Amino acid sequence: MKLQRKNRLRATALGALAVSGALVLTACGSDDNSGETSATGGAKTKAASNVKCDGAKGQLRASGSSAQKNAMDLWVKEYMAACSGVEINYNSSSSGEGIVAFNQGTVGFAGSDSALKPEEVAESKKICKSGQGINLPMVGGPIAVGFHLEGVDSLTLDAPTLAKIFDTKIKKWNDEAIAKLNPDAKLPDKAIQPFHRSEDSGTTQNLGKYLGAAAPKDWKYEAEKKWPAPGGQAASGSSGVASTVKQVDGSIGYFELSYATSQQISTVDIDTGGSAPVKASSENASKAIAAAKVKGTGKDLALDLDYTTKADGAYPLVLVTYEVVCDTGNKADTLGTVKSFLTYTASADGQKLLTEAGYAPIPEEINAKVRETVAGLS
Repeated sequence: MKLQRKNRLRATALGALAVSGALVLTACGSDDNSGETSATGGAKTKAASNVKCDGAKGQLRASGSSAQKNAMDLWVKEYMAACSGVEINYNSSSSGEGIVAFNQGTVGFAGSDSALKPEEVAESKKICKSGQGINLPMVGGPIAVGFHLEGVDSLTLDAPTLAKIFDTKIKKWNDEAIAKLNPDAKLPDKAIQPFHRSEDSGTTQNLGKYLGAAAPKDWKYEAEKKWPAPGGQAASGSSGVASTVKQVDGSIGYFELSYATSQQISTVDIDTGGSAPVKASSENASKAIAAAKVKGTGKDLALDLDYTTKADGAYPLVLVTYEVVCDTGNKADTLGTVKSFLTYTASADGQKLLTEAGYAPIPEEINAKVRETVAGLS
């Protein structure tokens, strides 16, 4: 299939990047979600042409979202190849842990797959002194619903059916609701094993937002970072869920497309009610993200995503990962590095790497505001 071939090509490209540089993409199954991304001690690659190292120095620690782990790997490798003597350590844990670390003042920025809550903004003012934490959208992409079902390579599901599967209301793969959406598939009489994240996760929260908006009658839970539904099995981090789905026949789980791409995991096409089911791809996610509106005020650029879109080719189950920084009151010893690094990640070259890794670039209109905001950090 064309999609499978595309996935294999992307996986090959990612593997080549991992071998040639100092970083190994952790989505290949060995990620413990607690390690740090750093290019220390590795072979230098050709530096990205537009990296500006002015003001960057020493070590910058950051942590949070595992959803952006693969993107961060690539960015750190390119950035450190250009900026000699600067070290970026990104601890891929979870969005929740990243926000806690940021509000404790132990990191220069945090990655989060959901915007700061009002109480988290209030807490950030203790660290940002003269300012507060703001959300800078940096990484976009589809949340892929990956599955492993022997004998079935292609699967279409809609939001109500997904909601019932993850709520353990639909228990068998040959359930009537699944069969109706897949009339040509030979669905086995096999138990469904749904997997979810074990720790607080912005990916979980975005899945909840999608299910709550697109299937409100079947998903009654609040969209929180902690998994809300009973039943199912848990795994740590996006890489943990992906690795488990790859190994367990009859399983289904959710993770960023880059994890499905690198491990060649089959993904669900979503029936949105549009003219045709939509595949999880960077291009299709971009169509959905492009319709997002900035809902943040001041320098905050939090986005309002439309999870119920029926636009042709728009994949509705998307997330945006934010880099959370202080608008003012950043620590003097890391401010220069934060601005330099985030200027690169928001650049055309930095965003181009996202598509190559299975993510979706932030729409240029929004990204221009990100670059302007980064330039004004103090």
